[in-house]
Formats: sequence, structure tokens, C-alpha cells
Amino acid sequence: MDNSQDRELPESQNTAKESLVPAAPAPRITDLSNPEYYINRELSHLQFNRRVLEQALNDDHPLIERLRFLLIYSSNMDEFFEIRVAGLMQQIEFAREQVGLDGLGPQAVLKEISNQAKENVQLQYEVLNDKLLPRLAKQGIRFIRRNQLNDKQRAWIKRFFYNEVMPIISPIGLDPAHPFPRLANKLLCFIVAMEGKDAFGRETGMAIIPAPRSLPRVVLLPDDVCDKGGKNYVFLSSIIHLHMQDLFPGMTIKGCYQFRLTRNSDLDLEDEVEDLAKALQGELLSRRYGEAVRLEVVDNCPQPLVDFLLKEFGLTDDELYRVNGPVNLTRMMSVCNEEAPEFDHLTFPSFTPGYPKALQTRSNRSVNVLDAIRKSDILLHHPFESFTPVVDMLRQAAKDPNVLAIRQTLYRTGARSEMVDALVEAARKGKEVTVIVEIRARFDEEENMALARRLQEAGAVIVYGVVAYKTHAKMILIVRREGKKIQRYAHLGTGNYHAGNARLYTDYSLLTCDKDITNDVRKIFQQLTGMGKAVRVRKLFHAPFTLKKSLIELINQEAANAKEGKPARVIIKVNSLTESHLIKALYRASQAGVEVQLIIRGICCLRPGIPGLSDNIQVRSIVGRFLEHTRVFYFENEGDFRVYCSSADGMVRNLDMRVETCFPIEEPKLSARVKKELELYVSDNTRSWQLQSDGHYLQNKPSRGQRRRNAQRRLLETLANYAH
Repeated sequence: MDNSQDRELPESQNTAKESLVPAAPAPRITDLSNPEYYINRELSHLQFNRRVLEQALNDDHPLIERLRFLLIYSSNMDEFFEIRVAGLMQQIEFAREQVGLDGLGPQAVLKEISNQAKENVQLQYEVLNDKLLPRLAKQGIRFIRRNQLNDKQRAWIKRFFYNEVMPIISPIGLDPAHPFPRLANKLLCFIVAMEGKDAFGRETGMAIIPAPRSLPRVVLLPDDVCDKGGKNYVFLSSIIHLHMQDLFPGMTIKGCYQFRLTRNSDLDLEDEVEDLAKALQGELLSRRYGEAVRLEVVDNCPQPLVDFLLKEFGLTDDELYRVNGPVNLTRMMSVCNEEAPEFDHLTFPSFTPGYPKALQTRSNRSVNVLDAIRKSDILLHHPFESFTPVVDMLRQAAKDPNVLAIRQTLYRTGARSEMVDALVEAARKGKEVTVIVEIRARFDEEENMALARRLQEAGAVIVYGVVAYKTHAKMILIVRREGKKIQRYAHLGTGNYHAGNARLYTDYSLLTCDKDITNDVRKIFQQLTGMGKAVRVRKLFHAPFTLKKSLIELINQEAANAKEGKPARVIIKVNSLTESHLIKALYRASQAGVEVQLIIRGICCLRPGIPGLSDNIQVRSIVGRFLEHTRVFYFENEGDFRVYCSSADGMVRNLDMRVETCFPIEEPKLSARVKKELELYVSDNTRSWQLQSDGHYLQNKPSRGQRRRNAQRRLLETLANYAH
């Protein structure tokens, strides 16, 4: 793997274009469809995951947070294989191979994924074993290996095994009457090699042990069996290894080896179904047993056993990943999430999200959010500012006798949601409550179906959106009688109605009673719950109808302004950029002389810095304490700049296959604030990575004597109550 992505990029390279003698402009490229001008979507996705993994090597991060980044990388890669790799393999299996913008077919992409992912996994376990675990041990957080256990610990573990593990574990000897079991997706398993005959005279030589999901993968040892203080853990795999003989009495155990199988977890629903909820329920039952896509095995497993597993699962060496440690690292996240005094100095400093002045009072009385919105729009930047006003708005509306109706979209909310509680209360009080529940939100389907049932039981009207289009827009509409007139209030956001995510993801929330915006929101809800032709909206852009077209028109206008010598600049901050028409519009804008600055956290198929094509485009990725999730579009507009926030990324699925909204930030102080915050990200030189024209990323670093700029930290300092 080319490790050029690990090098540092001097700040002077990415913020200034200094030259004593102006260079002659490169010839303008006209063939915008040339595959050389695009980066493969899946390989770009891998690069993002690599940047996450790099955080585990960053000494600037506290130790527990470095471990957390390592585990997030594991979780990201699980989903990458379950969805993206599975999709490529399915294309080949069904002879439906598609070539991407970059010209690569699925077979070539899968080969490169295998090469890069294996090198990344090797680095991941080296970081875990050689750096993080030894440093954690020095801080009193130990993961004790089998050969390090003392007598007291062995005795305690034996009791734990007989009381907690033995009663529910089911070892399966392999013979004609016990065929190879059907193993669930990502389940920790063991393959056991043994000798001898059992009581029935059977002599198979192998067995499989699936570890029940109900068992913890990391077990905290009690203080009274530990020689040293701190926190002492042992892996479930070590406990099972220690007592393997108890599972196969009388047999000679030759070896026991962990493995884990990853399966295709994408759901495949037909567009024409009679009942979306019932169809989805049927698909969920089969998700755990999709086609095999990856096999992880400990690196000391003998090759004959590995070959046996590969044959059983129909996989090849390209799909085999040997690991030097636990095969299910993600389950170590329970340690990172543990609240203990020993961990305080090993995690990021705590902070209290800020609260907007419009909602503050001198006394402890709570402000009515709707009354505050009527005075002026309120903009919140989470997690630096609290998500509570959004929850309070809904909670107060549920209790307000003058509120007549509430409409809301729900994509991801969390199992225990105050917002759902408020909707339930509103419905029970007789208000007209209509909720668009997107039950196809990936990996949240069961949870969303459960909350939909709860809302229905309370009397809310539940709609599952449109079969062929996921409802990804984030909208709340509150209808309130005020005197002799009806007043509407709206919340529009870039993120989900999930209180947990609001503490971890960066997102914008706009609270407004603007007549045109709230009427647009009403029309979109009406379209989702009813039927009819595409509605005309005045201020919002609305996917799949007007959003892509409107964004391209705004980019084209900047290009026209640049050609006339007027100020022209575009800043786009999204999670991913893959849509070809949007990319081509940005290429044309660059050719016209528009300054284009892209802040793309994850996938980016655009190649910056190509002479004659994308000379004026810079692409940065911010990877820091919080997951960058805001979607913002800035257009210079001859100095009278425009700012829009959106629920949509620059991807085909968002712009063509989902219901999305993009809303303007019109109040001058608020739009100026968003612009200022975008500039913080553009100037970040500590948590930003810069995309090169060859597709690799280089980390930005401040030049000697230059001030360190960390956008997320600056936002914490200015918007939150934050102790350094």
C-alpha cells in the first residue's frame, strides 16, 4: 500500500498559491467523462476508514479515545463489508457488473479492497498490541491473557464459566448427524481440533462452538482477585479456551481457534409490495444469514482448518483476514464507555453544550420555545450547542392547548427517545399527530418498527413514506392557533432526531416560523402522506425533485460570475460526494476560475488539482473528536452570499432516491455565523487531511511558528462551556 497518505502536508502548500512568475494556464480539459478524473467510490471509502484508524496513532488524543477510534474503525469496516463489499460480490454473482465513474469494475475493486484492507488490519492489531494495550496497562487498565492469570483469578473464572457460560453454550461436534451449523453474521465462534472417541464411538476430529451473543465479550474481574488496582479484564475467548476440556470431556484438545464470519446484511425489498412493514419484517429475519463475504481467523490457526472454513463458506484467500488478537474488537467498546474515575484523564475533556441567548432567562424559568422562535429564527450547532431546545419545542407543543397538530419525520431516534415520548403525549391529548417513520433506516429497522407501533397505539397517524424513496429529510411542523389566526413553526435539521447522536455528531438545527418555509414544509408533508404531482415550494430545495437541479444552477451561476470577473466562491461541506453531475458542475466552475473549497468527511470521487480541470478545487477531510455530519452549501453570489443547510449529501442516493430538504439560512447574523464556522474548517491545520490529485490524503500540519487551528476545539471554546 502506498503510505504517502501518512505524510504531513506543510500548511503553506494548502492555503497559499504563491509564485513570483505567473504560470501559463493549463489547456482546458473538455472531456469530463474521462475515468482518469474520478476516484473509485469504494476505495475512497477505504481511505476514510484509514484516516479513522490513523487517529489511534495520534498522541494528541487521550489514550481511551485512541482505543475508541481503533474500535470505530472495526465497526466501520464491518459495515463496509456487510454492505459495500457484499454489493460488489453480488454484482459478480448475478452477472450484473457495473463500471463506476473511474472505469473500474467490481472484480478489480474487490482485489484492491482486499490488498488495502489486509494491510490496514495488520496495522490495526499492531497498534492495539504494541502501543495501546501496554500503555493502558501502565494506566491500570489491563487485559489479562490466559498465561498471566493468578490462582485466585483462575478460580473466579472457573466459577464464572460454570455459572454463566456452561449453561448456555452449545458445542457442536461435526459428523454426518451434526452438519456444519449455520452461523449468524459477525458471531464469535471457535473451531476446535481434537482426538479420541466419545461415548458413542464417534471420532470426527473437529467441533464448532458459537459464543452466545448474550455473553459479554470482555469480563471485568473483581478487585479481590487482582494483585494490582485499577481495572482488570479478561476476554470471553480466554475463558472458553481455559475450559475447553470441560466442553469435550474425555477428548484430547489439539487446538482451539477464534473465527468470525461477516455476511451480506443489506436488505432487498421489491418496489412493489403490498405492505412495506410486513415485507421488511420478513427481510430482517434473513439478514443474519446472508451470503458470506469475509472470514476473520486468528493468525495461529493451522492452514488445514482455515481451508476447511473457507470451503464451508464458499470464500477464497482474498476474503480471508488473519488477525493477531480478538476477532471481534468492536465488542471492546464497552470498556471505552465505562464510567470510572480511572478513565477521567484518559478521555476527552467534558463540556456542557451551550444554550442560545434567545432561550435564556435571568431566573430558572423555562422559556417557551415557540414564543422565542416567533421573535427570531434560532440556529443551533450541535453538539457544541444543546439539542434540548428541539426536544423542548416538541415537549411544550405536546402540552400546549393551542397546538392543533404536529407532524414529524423520524429516521433514527434511539430506543428511548424523549421526542417519541412527546409525540405519544400529544396524540393522547387529542392533537393531530402524523409521523413519517422511515422503517428502512439501515440497522435501525426493528427499532423504528417498534416505535411506529407505539405511536400508533397512542393514536398517531403513521406513514412509512414512499416505497421507492427513503424519507431522509429531518422536519418538524407544529400548527398552533394564536388568536384568530393559525401560526406554523418548523424545525429543519441536517441530522437525525437522536439525542445520543446530537452529542457525538456535528449538525445544524434551524427553528423558524418563516411563513414561506413553514408552508413549504407543510406541502412536503402533504405530499408524503397523500398523493399528487410534485408540489411547488418557494424557499426549500426538495429531493428528488429540485435539490440537485438547484445546487447545479447555483454552482453554474458562480461560474458565470467568475467569467465576468466578479467574486466567485463555493464552499460545500458534506459527508460524501459521488454524484457525477454535481462533480462535473464543480469541474466547470473551477475551469471558469471559481474558488471551490470542499470539506468532505468521507467518500470523494472528485479529483482536485488536475491542471486545466480542477486547479481551483481543494478538498479537505476533518476527522476529530466529533463525527462531522453537517451538510452546508455556500455561494459567494457577487458578495451577497447565500447559505443553505441540508439533510442530503452529494450522493446519487440522496439526490435521486431519497426525500430530502435543503433550507436557506436567511437571517443575516445567522448566515454570517455559518460562513464564519465554515472558514474555521477551511483553515483547520490539526485535524484535517487534504486530498491529492492521485487520490491519496496528506495530513495538514501548521508551519513552524504558525498557530495551530482546530475547528472543533474552537467551536467548543466559543459555543460550549468547555474546560481545556
